[in-house]
Amino acid sequence: MGKKGDLSDFERGLIVGARRGGLSISETAAKLGFSRTTISRVYREWSEKEKISSDRKLCGRKCLVDVRGQRRMARLVQADRKATVTQITTRYNRGLQKSISERTTRRTLRQMGYSSRRSNRASLLSAKNKKLRLQFALDHQNWTIEDWKNVAWSNETQFLLQHSDGRVKICRQQHEIRDSSCLVSIVQTGSGGVMVWGIFSWHTLGPLVPIEQCYDATAYLSIVADHVHPFMSSVFPSSDGYFQQDNTPCHKADIISDWLLEHDNEFTVFKWPPQSPDLNPIEHLWDVVEQEIRIMDVQPTNLQQLRDAIMSIWTKLSKECFQYLVESMPGRIKAVLKAKGGPTRY
Repeated sequence: MGKKGDLSDFERGLIVGARRGGLSISETAAKLGFSRTTISRVYREWSEKEKISSDRKLCGRKCLVDVRGQRRMARLVQADRKATVTQITTRYNRGLQKSISERTTRRTLRQMGYSSRRSNRASLLSAKNKKLRLQFALDHQNWTIEDWKNVAWSNETQFLLQHSDGRVKICRQQHEIRDSSCLVSIVQTGSGGVMVWGIFSWHTLGPLVPIEQCYDATAYLSIVADHVHPFMSSVFPSSDGYFQQDNTPCHKADIISDWLLEHDNEFTVFKWPPQSPDLNPIEHLWDVVEQEIRIMDVQPTNLQQLRDAIMSIWTKLSKECFQYLVESMPGRIKAVLKAKGGPTRY
């Protein structure tokens, strides 16, 4: 693999997780697609310094936006906290001989400490929900990784054909999470997307189910009956598994509650705190799938191609990837405790 910018903390975490799981340097390199030198360096840095983040500077070709350019971009961001990337790019290029693209603007904003997240992760937390999140963290602060291995994580999401169909992605610095007064919005138009529901545990990936119809309680009942039930029975035959679902209205419908009650001797349903996508590791699996789609040599041009790409990428997710996410749960709980139920970096 040729030179590239330094790995993200997430990628470095995958490497450390794979090596700690017993894989050799060569096996880790083959599974994750990095060079053996990179695998060796990252794991050595972790072993010596016990840190995931890197102090290395980016390598490769010269950055199009230097320090002076970053200061210029920072002024544009501060002048209009709700400007789109398109607007920031246009304003930045005014009076310059060499213009930059929107892609360069996004990359520069990330380097400056602004991170893009789905808008539902950035919704403001109410005092009541902070209290519920804190209570959940207190109740599970002594859970070990072995405990979290007994949880099946589920959720639904939509993958968009053209990155976005009008939904907003929030781009803010770490200390500005969920601060509605300082948004940099990335808004693009698109032509629809594909909605899917998925489930996984530390032990295995479960099915990924395309949602073709209106996603209501009836549709969700079919999912829990046809997919949740066999998954829990297969992965947790001793009936010691926990099923996690969020508080989407159709998940709380009477017909769903009745079905879950009928099967309460087979698995336990988590009492999940509201507004807590940062506690659900499946959110990061969605990000991995989306990133893989966006780096495909041939981009999907219609919904069927997008659906096929999503399903294919899901089946190829490495065990090290989703196991590492489950193993991050103690850290997520500690982060919620530290934030007193508030938002976290996850």
